[in-house]
Amino acid sequence: MKTLYIIRHAKSSWEDPDLDDFDRPLNDRGEKDAPRMGKRLHKMNVQTNLICSSPANRALTTAKYIAEAIHYPDHAIVENPRLYHAGDDRILDIIRTFDPGIETAMIVGHNPGLTDFVNALLGEGIRNIPTAGVVGGRLKINLWKEAKWSCGGMFLFEYPKKD
Repeated sequence: MKTLYIIRHAKSSWEDPDLDDFDRPLNDRGEKDAPRMGKRLHKMNVQTNLICSSPANRALTTAKYIAEAIHYPDHAIVENPRLYHAGDDRILDIIRTFDPGIETAMIVGHNPGLTDFVNALLGEGIRNIPTAGVVGGRLKINLWKEAKWSCGGMFLFEYPKKD
């Protein structure tokens, strides 16, 4: 059994219309929500062997806030360029490459791919993972390369406005 946390980046800023999408930072709400969700995960005793993030500014910043809160070294965050605006099939391909010794992993990325991925992987019907939302899934696999659609179930769905 493997555990996977799927995290959508926190709310990003559209303040500078000339800024490339990849470089957009978190806005004020995102700067509050990302650490808040990290603290919530910490209170739930969530730990991970791997944080794999899109290298886009808003996703990587979210990953760093989460890492800090759960005491995961931010220098160990793996940036995977393929997660930037990845669709569900690409995300599945990415998790299939995770080291077999990793029992628990987190991915930090973007919608709509993450919501599509959660629904296909865990057999859910979530309409939208909100910004800074976290979905936890338990996968009925022994090795990440065995991951396939409907191979697990959701045990956690948290987001900032769910207080």
